[in-house]
Amino acid sequence: MRITAAPSDGEDSSPAGEEAEEIGGVGFRGSLADLYLANLHLRTASRVLLRLGSFYADTFSDLGRRAKRIPWESYLKPARPVALRVTCHKSRLFHSDAVTQRVLESIGSRLGQVLPIIKSSREEKGDPPQLIVLRLVENRCTISLDSSGALLYKRGYRLATAKAPLRETLAAGVLMASGWDAQSPLIDPFCGAGTIPIEGALMARRIPPGRQRHFAFMDWPNFDAAEWERLKALSQERSKKSCPVIRGSDRDAGAIRAARENAERAGVAEGILFSIRSLSDLEAPPGRGWVVTNPPHGVRLKGNRDLRSLYIRLGRILRAKCPGWHAAILCGSDSLLDLTGIAFEGRFSFRSGGLRMSLARGRILPSKGV
Repeated sequence: MRITAAPSDGEDSSPAGEEAEEIGGVGFRGSLADLYLANLHLRTASRVLLRLGSFYADTFSDLGRRAKRIPWESYLKPARPVALRVTCHKSRLFHSDAVTQRVLESIGSRLGQVLPIIKSSREEKGDPPQLIVLRLVENRCTISLDSSGALLYKRGYRLATAKAPLRETLAAGVLMASGWDAQSPLIDPFCGAGTIPIEGALMARRIPPGRQRHFAFMDWPNFDAAEWERLKALSQERSKKSCPVIRGSDRDAGAIRAARENAERAGVAEGILFSIRSLSDLEAPPGRGWVVTNPPHGVRLKGNRDLRSLYIRLGRILRAKCPGWHAAILCGSDSLLDLTGIAFEGRFSFRSGGLRMSLARGRILPSKGV
């Protein structure tokens, strides 16, 4: 089986990958058990796709005949709503609506019934339809089935939110790209609803991010419930009970309340210290660790307030209170990052929600005072 971990849903790209990239995602060969494990464990992917077929098709007759050969009865239940996401590039079959119609006819003919169709290819609220992804590139047709359902950033714990929350997959990618070793202390002085500290605790304790949610593959006729339970139990056995010092702080009391509630649902509340405090009251635990944070930057939050002084203070406070620590700062403005005065060793640029973002990494040099 060919399995692809899609890094985004069309708008975002993660600052960290978990394998080498290929067009449309990260591909590997595996079994259904491997597909289950990918959904359970991957922290930065948005979807896990199962390739059902890849073939040459330059006529609708070829497309319909080859699509009908796919064993749809193993993956689609009767009356299960489906959605097709079709892209055509440099192919004789270039009209996506016509391609969609022909594939749906083939599926219906194979199953002996007409399936309910959801026209929107984007994620629906509530229970999403079974997504089928079809790509036609230079007359080569690839048909894949989404095994995830709701996007994988929906871990199931972030029900309470604060202003401009980070997606869980992005927070995990930021932590990976920061170089954090999951053993040293971790601080987030602008933690908001706690996504970075919570994802850090999940990583440090080796807790699978998908352990609390439902996946599309669980609705497939060929779903092996016993194997799924075995894999979850094995993952639980391999998890750790303790994690390094992890602290999250924010001046917004409502955000800290949301962070604590989210951490409780994620099962890591006992491993994170959340506190209501301003940046100037930042406290670092003994030793050296990582400061990983997403401060306000004017793109994430609407408003005209000048944030330059905040970033100048951030740099001064980190140099005074966290000398020798590593810093990883996520921001939508390179000019604001420059104001911190931190000697960043590298910057990752990517897009999130259609916006350009940068993750800057560096070592915090000591300072005489704030």
